[in-house]
Amino acid sequence: MANGYFRRLGWSSPRFSLKSMRPNGRPHCCRRPPCNSQCDPAGGERSGKPISRLLAGPLHNDLLCGIPGSPQDHYGVPYSITEDFTAVYRLHSLIPDTFSFRQLGDDEELLSCTLAELFAGGTTRVHRKVPFEDVLYSLGTSFCGAPVLHNYPTDLRKLPKNIDQGVYTDLAATDILRDRERGVPRYCAFRRMLRMSVPKSFGELTDNEQWRRELETIYGDVERVDLLTGTLAETRPPGFAISDTAFRIFIAMAPRRIKSDRFLSDDYTPEVYTPAGIDWVEGNGMREVLLRHAPSLGPVLADVRNSFFPWPKSVS
Repeated sequence: MANGYFRRLGWSSPRFSLKSMRPNGRPHCCRRPPCNSQCDPAGGERSGKPISRLLAGPLHNDLLCGIPGSPQDHYGVPYSITEDFTAVYRLHSLIPDTFSFRQLGDDEELLSCTLAELFAGGTTRVHRKVPFEDVLYSLGTSFCGAPVLHNYPTDLRKLPKNIDQGVYTDLAATDILRDRERGVPRYCAFRRMLRMSVPKSFGELTDNEQWRRELETIYGDVERVDLLTGTLAETRPPGFAISDTAFRIFIAMAPRRIKSDRFLSDDYTPEVYTPAGIDWVEGNGMREVLLRHAPSLGPVLADVRNSFFPWPKSVS
């Protein structure tokens, strides 16, 4: 599926580079390692393809004509979420261990809780204590964890299953087991299928000395490293927040999902959506949606170029 998509764009395999990932040195949450990168859409991108070929058929090229709105295309197979996409999308490491809910007006903390305290209706209890605008402000000014080794949420590694007998579920181990049961290739085999270079040693897999020793102790052979483990340990390209291996699948599946949805391709028209509906979709972004539901966020979001980036904190 992925290869068919990239062949359509003129690539024999997903080989290209983006300059849109910029380091920002953001702080870590709790005691977990910092994520030192974030995506900057203004950074531009290079497709790795001659511009003359990109311009040859702009109406049939997603890089230029844009999506949604481009023609629907299943690329020869019925649409489905592939196992490789599910495997690289295990991003539990982004979830922090603790949450701090603070007041929009002066950034004063109103409530602090762990991830476990948000389970089983915990979010409802938070909303009863903290105003909706303050919840949005707190989440918007917080930072996620980094998708690296030793950064899995503590409370997800001890989910209660049968508390009376002291039986718990380790979701990290479950993630590994699911991939193995479903036949997802190990890390090195997975990269070969993407026509990417394959590490011949643990030293080539990661530049972290501690991780090298730990991986060699546990696996013995780099060919046995599980996909999830490898993507979390892998040395990132400069400025990347996620591994290059996972990024290849993300960049293939993101447009694939849209191209297979008729409401985002052939039927993304004023006739189907109505002119008012199209204007509503195209004239609004996340920032507008937030302000519609929480107008008091206006001062905080006034200078925010991208509402998916961390917001500035209020000054008392």
